[in-house]
Amino acid sequence: MAEQKKIPITRISRFFGSEDFNLEQEMGMEWLHGDMNFTLVLFRVDSKKSDVDDVYGEAGPEEIRYKAPIEFNAYVNISEPQNKTYASGLVNQMEPGNMTISVYIKHLLELDVDISYGDYIGYAETEDKMRYYTVTNDGRVTSDLAHTIGGYKPFYRTIVCSYVSPDEFKGI
Repeated sequence: MAEQKKIPITRISRFFGSEDFNLEQEMGMEWLHGDMNFTLVLFRVDSKKSDVDDVYGEAGPEEIRYKAPIEFNAYVNISEPQNKTYASGLVNQMEPGNMTISVYIKHLLELDVDISYGDYIGYAETEDKMRYYTVTNDGRVTSDLAHTIGGYKPFYRTIVCSYVSPDEFKGI
């Protein structure tokens, strides 16, 4: 196997370098994991063990298999609930808002885990109620300025999740 080339990042090196980047990242992770302590549970879909339909390539809720759940830390922002109307106004339904999380790439690497489209994430809403969301945007594109420190290099991912009903996913 060919050795992967590493390219040194020299952007803005007069003012900011790898030591500064690592310090900023460590301080941010200490704040997020220590002070804020938003803990989530990741349920990764095991696509190899899931029973998929031959025609459509889909799996029903009972045919999906999961890898072992993993706890991780991320910053959580849940949008306010939305009142949705269906069937030309005949059915109204109040649905919880989307959950947007920001997670350090370094944290995912330390856990040796990746979050992918279709995975489920549990968030403890209260001491006795876990709410589940499915990943609708796995935040893999981190090349924009917002996900970097001053354009130096990416340090976190923004992942968007939508609420799922207990009919779709029951979790733990």
